[in-house]
Amino acid sequence: MIRFIRKYFAYCLVLSTLYSCTSIPLNTNNSCDIFSEKYLWYKHAKKTEKKWGAPIHIQLAIIKKESDFDWLAKPERTKIFKVIPYKRKSSSFGYSQAIKGTWNQYKKENNKPLATRLRFKDSVDFIGWYMSKTNKILKISKTDAYRQYIAYHEGWGNYSNYKNNKKVIILAKQVKDQATQYRKQLNKCKKKLSRKRYIIF
Repeated sequence: MIRFIRKYFAYCLVLSTLYSCTSIPLNTNNSCDIFSEKYLWYKHAKKTEKKWGAPIHIQLAIIKKESDFDWLAKPERTKIFKVIPYKRKSSSFGYSQAIKGTWNQYKKENNKPLATRLRFKDSVDFIGWYMSKTNKILKISKTDAYRQYIAYHEGWGNYSNYKNNKKVIILAKQVKDQATQYRKQLNKCKKKLSRKRYIIF
């Protein structure tokens, strides 16, 4: 009986941890609310910032725009005759909406064969890696949310043509504004988050 109870509680703990790591935050417009609800996310984002030099507020702004923190996010399917569902527009998936080819490049360069687009920890590390490479390839500052997002959305090879794409310019401005908002919010709660500890009983 005792063994059964232990297994039951262990099972519940695993489910609870999985749910807390994958469920969408209640308020994705406020960085403090996000990290208050998902404290482990703050630890992962902070680690990414330290490792790659990618500011936390820009990491969050990119995820907000790409998936709105939905771990299962996928592009809409195209439709035949505007009715019949067909293929998806791209292989983008998860928090970061990374496509398969770029994700595989990230895993290979960082020796992370088990990294998955479903996991927030891997997703922010991917974004940090991508921003770092953007800085090296295109000489774009890691603090420039506007141009970093354009490179993220268009790819390094297509970046030079972004001025002809009005849609990506609008999206990049939205990311810049969102990043600014997240940064202001984080400035108010960063000390509190730094003092917080995550405890599993």
